[in-house]
Amino acid sequence: MPEIQFKGKEFVFNHHLSVPFRPLLPSKEKKSIGAESLDGNLVIHGDNLHALKALLPMYAGKVDCIFIDPPYNTGSESWSYNDNVNSPLVKDWLSSNPVNKEDMLRHDKWLSMMFPRVRLLHELLSDFGSFWMTLDDNEIHRARSMLDEIFGESNFIGCIVWEKTYTPKSNSRVVSNDHDYIMVYAKQKSLFEEDGWNLLEKDETQKARYSNTDNDPRGPWRTFPLDVRTENAEKREKYRYKVTLPSGRIVKPADGRHWSLPEETFQLERVAGRIYFGVDGNASPTVKAYLKEGREGVIARTWWPYQDAGGNQDAKQEILEIIGSDCDFITPKPVQLIERILKIATNPQSIVLDSFAGSGTTGHAVLSANQKDGGNRKFILVECESYADALTAERIRRVINGYSYKGKKRISLYTEKITFTSLKKADKILDTIKSIENLEGHKYDKIKSEIKKDTLTVYGEVNIDEKIDGLGGSFTFCTLGDPIDIDKILTGESLPPYEAIGAWLYHTATGEALEPSSIKADEFFLGESSGYYVWLIYQPSLDFLKSRESALTLNFAEKISQQKGKKHLVFAPAKYVPNKTLLPLGVEYAPLPFALYRVEK
Repeated sequence: MPEIQFKGKEFVFNHHLSVPFRPLLPSKEKKSIGAESLDGNLVIHGDNLHALKALLPMYAGKVDCIFIDPPYNTGSESWSYNDNVNSPLVKDWLSSNPVNKEDMLRHDKWLSMMFPRVRLLHELLSDFGSFWMTLDDNEIHRARSMLDEIFGESNFIGCIVWEKTYTPKSNSRVVSNDHDYIMVYAKQKSLFEEDGWNLLEKDETQKARYSNTDNDPRGPWRTFPLDVRTENAEKREKYRYKVTLPSGRIVKPADGRHWSLPEETFQLERVAGRIYFGVDGNASPTVKAYLKEGREGVIARTWWPYQDAGGNQDAKQEILEIIGSDCDFITPKPVQLIERILKIATNPQSIVLDSFAGSGTTGHAVLSANQKDGGNRKFILVECESYADALTAERIRRVINGYSYKGKKRISLYTEKITFTSLKKADKILDTIKSIENLEGHKYDKIKSEIKKDTLTVYGEVNIDEKIDGLGGSFTFCTLGDPIDIDKILTGESLPPYEAIGAWLYHTATGEALEPSSIKADEFFLGESSGYYVWLIYQPSLDFLKSRESALTLNFAEKISQQKGKKHLVFAPAKYVPNKTLLPLGVEYAPLPFALYRVEK
């Protein structure tokens, strides 16, 4: 299979393996809602590459739906490549941050940033999971090649075209770019070939295609062709029988086509009134499909108009209403868009991950979906920017608890990029603004104009005062702890929490994700893998690690061996019993480096 090549690939191809494990630490500043738990909804503030690695011990192979909205790499976003890759080339790149249009290697840097992150996202995805990524024309072709390499070309589902705006951009000089893309991949597409994904509800336009012109007692119907094309020569001949129409005319399928039903079945369906021959009985036969007998929904298509998925204007209005008119986050996604993805790709118990969380739309959409169908979906949001608390988590808090919106709702009416060329037609622009004020002024409390980041915007302003009910729910706000560093453990400088080092050891030893709810630290029990019961004798205390209590004893081994069915894997700083005694009990010992602390007492 062809592979995408880019400068720096050799340094980042396996970079995700060298990223250290860092524990997730619930905030001590009461930034969460509800009881803090690492197996519930999470908002994580920290570098998303490190956060994804931190999630592996608990969530590898468990995430059902991943949605990400990464930098589009337009050249105007000013994002920075800052992964700690140990190569002279990458270190030289860091001196030229942020990435902008003048950076001739910005596409290489984007791929270098995305490649290790997508590798980790692929590991987190469940076998029945799916991956959704929004992009525009800047990187869509490179992203397709990268994703084909990581997911496998056979797991490509489709490229959705999302109509992100429903009004032409007034500052466009050639064509108005009104769409973005959503790249969709499955972890294992073959698992969906029989049952497929969830269907979307039929809209009124689709329902209107059904009618009942002949008063059929089975209700409204529409028709589908009875003749089909096939390469099966035997079936083609067997199903090419003659049909006598009610008008008396005799018809056969065209060359290379045949009827889709065997003759006996066709005659039964004809007697039952399920075959339609047109108003005058002289049309080639078609099959009736009844509204009430058909599937309740329709399969998703690759064209998503703004009416079905929302647009950028809707997204901006949503975040302004929730956070306030002073919110300057410029690239939110609409809740309607992500809810549509959740309808297709999740079930009520799914885990949903967004590692470029931004304004928190994915968490909002998950809470909204749960309220609508009574589900218990969980979200994991990762945001590296400083607004992770003030915007990402704050939006989730307000959506959960409800919020009062008292302020000004803004509706964009006109935009114009200010350049030397546009200044030459300033009179025309001012006339346009005056015309908007005259024609649209009665709809709003005020028409205002402003220039931000070299763009003139004219918007209508409406005073709003209303209370929005909360959707309910909870989440835990986390940060990333220090890396689990063996050298620092050996010196006692850094002793990770039980859950953190336990999840790391469990995942490293078994290749599986640890279920946080299975941990019983007071009994030194981590969890049950497919091959072992896994134990960890540990407390983050030097006094404990130097004591006899930290050792695997015969008493402990005999006690846990009463739990039958699987072998027992015990991590401990030391043991006071030989392997020849442990192995008949079904107990295997895995030493920890803490033995260096132990002193005989």
